[in-house]
Amino acid sequence: MSAVIPASGTVPRVAHGGPPPRGPRALAASIGLWVFMGVATSLFSLLAWAYVMRMSEGDAVTLALPPQLLLSTVLLLAGSIALELAAGVTRECAVAATPANVARARRLMLAGGACALAFLASQSWAWQAMMAARVMLTSHPAGSFFYLLTAMHGLHLLGGLVGWAWATHAAWRQPTDGAWRMALAARYWHFMLVVWLGVYALLRWMTPEAARYICGVAS
Repeated sequence: MSAVIPASGTVPRVAHGGPPPRGPRALAASIGLWVFMGVATSLFSLLAWAYVMRMSEGDAVTLALPPQLLLSTVLLLAGSIALELAAGVTRECAVAATPANVARARRLMLAGGACALAFLASQSWAWQAMMAARVMLTSHPAGSFFYLLTAMHGLHLLGGLVGWAWATHAAWRQPTDGAWRMALAARYWHFMLVVWLGVYALLRWMTPEAARYICGVAS
């Protein structure tokens, strides 16, 4: 009797070691996140352009940033890496959950959240340093935009922590069904990292001279 071999197209992707199929709920969440990130990108782009235009005026001065922002950058990068690794391990759990990879996924999830909380604490420290240097909300345009941009980014990261808690809770209870949620959390953290790098670069290197050149009003 000859053996019946199923066609390759009917073999589930999990059997080949790939990621498990995503359902309509995961697809809807993924699309929703892309839309939200598009809206947030537009918001930060408008704020960045407003900052450039304001810096092109005659009373603008260059802002000296506190060193705490470098620590913030490192913490956000570390959190992004941790959540990306967590997403990879949860994909492995979806294929074959073992005590070792479940424990590793949980450690990485907690590390990502801890780095985010440490980032917010570092941002608060940076605000205190700016206030100690007499840079207040109404001191000058660069100071006003410093608080506005960092506060907006912090609020978006706080919202991301809600999503992280949702993804971590689900993956913690069902290690075999948390891959897509953790992948969304990691994607959002990468987005927050890119936005932060843009904000940091803008605040650090956008001088009044560069702003006037960009706006076409250089003397």
